[in-house]
Amino acid sequence: MISFRGVSKIYPPNVTALKDVDLVIQPGEFVSIVGQSGTGKTTLAKLIIAEQRPTRGKVVIGDWDITNIKAGEIPILRRQIGVVFQDFKLLPRKTLFENVAFALEVAGMQRKRIATIVPQVLKIVGLEGKMDRFPREVSGGEQQRAVIARALVHRPKILVADEPTGNLDAINAHDIIELLRKINEFGTTIVLVTHNREIVNMLHKRVVTIDQGMVISDQKTGRYLL
Repeated sequence: MISFRGVSKIYPPNVTALKDVDLVIQPGEFVSIVGQSGTGKTTLAKLIIAEQRPTRGKVVIGDWDITNIKAGEIPILRRQIGVVFQDFKLLPRKTLFENVAFALEVAGMQRKRIATIVPQVLKIVGLEGKMDRFPREVSGGEQQRAVIARALVHRPKILVADEPTGNLDAINAHDIIELLRKINEFGTTIVLVTHNREIVNMLHKRVVTIDQGMVISDQKTGRYLL
């Protein structure tokens, strides 16, 4: 479960990104967080992964109050939460296999275990035939699939996707969303941050609309309102 209780985030000198947000996302849900640019969507995503801390209020992930999480505990949290951003952040001199494996290497996993897990997650995202290619040798959609694979290697309970289709054409964007839907069917909670009206309306899932830092709508099977 993800819980925001009276959460506000104010950036210096006096910019309010979120204001008194109350929000609960249950395990296994697929929730789209929507709104225009600058409304606080990305700030909300950053609070979930503890990249930012709330100015006021409480953020709880599962049974863990991460409001004042210690720096040393953040890597533990990040292994439970996969993250996918608009910019792929793949290492250009590593193959897709090596990019995905790197996330396990830094966590201290043994090579033998890595050699088993990485092909599995690359198969899930449809890249089993392109493991040895470098990012520059595959399409933007395939790069984003590799990013999703990297986010899945720790088998996270939650996947936060912040504008994951922002750099993709319509066909690749649709494929990425279908992949997220498939991952959700496996039981992973998906938090999709987007301003893509077509994608949100296609999903027929829960839609939380943010405007000027506040939740103005929360629809169980919603549409893009703004």
